[in-house]
Amino acid sequence: MRVLLVDDDSLICESLKILLELQGDLEVAGTCKNGQEALALLEKEDVDVVLMDIRMPVMDGVQATKTMKEAHPDRKIILLTTFKEDEYIKEAIGYGAEGYILKSQSSDSIIESIRSVFKGNTVYQKEVMTSLTDLMKKPPEPLPMEEDLTPREMEILKGVGEGKSNREISQALFLGEGTVRNYITKLLDKLELRDRTQLAIYYLKHGKEE
Repeated sequence: MRVLLVDDDSLICESLKILLELQGDLEVAGTCKNGQEALALLEKEDVDVVLMDIRMPVMDGVQATKTMKEAHPDRKIILLTTFKEDEYIKEAIGYGAEGYILKSQSSDSIIESIRSVFKGNTVYQKEVMTSLTDLMKKPPEPLPMEEDLTPREMEILKGVGEGKSNREISQALFLGEGTVRNYITKLLDKLELRDRTQLAIYYLKHGKEE
């Protein structure tokens, strides 16, 4: 798995590079100081996951996420955040980043987040999800009646919205992982959404109870 590191703090980049290169299944494809450099590198290198800071000069992580997803929709993106960047995170959600994690979390958690996103899961650290929920305190719009989601589909949607993996959802609902994947495919089709991240956003906007 090839990972691109993007952060204007060279010390953070080098520390992450050393950490990732100690893992047998991770390879650092390169390091960049801003989103513009990262976009240029993506044109030349095969990259599976981009681990990127939000606040950077020239091009920040939010704009970089938007541009990357337009040009390279299959590239997975994890944003590194702090508690003071709620509005940045909220804006970036709509652009399709698969993960939002705090810089303060442990090395093991960062590595597991990269692996999880690579497997197709979304990773929203609990503190980040709490901040996002606080930003969305207005009463949620009810799920459109015309979509007519079944109780089981609602349970699957809730699991995705809470950032759970397919395995975690399957264990909670006593279903096979293949069945969960099928439900997610049906939800994407029924709600006319593109990916798992958009499902999570949909749940936060429409389905989450106060």
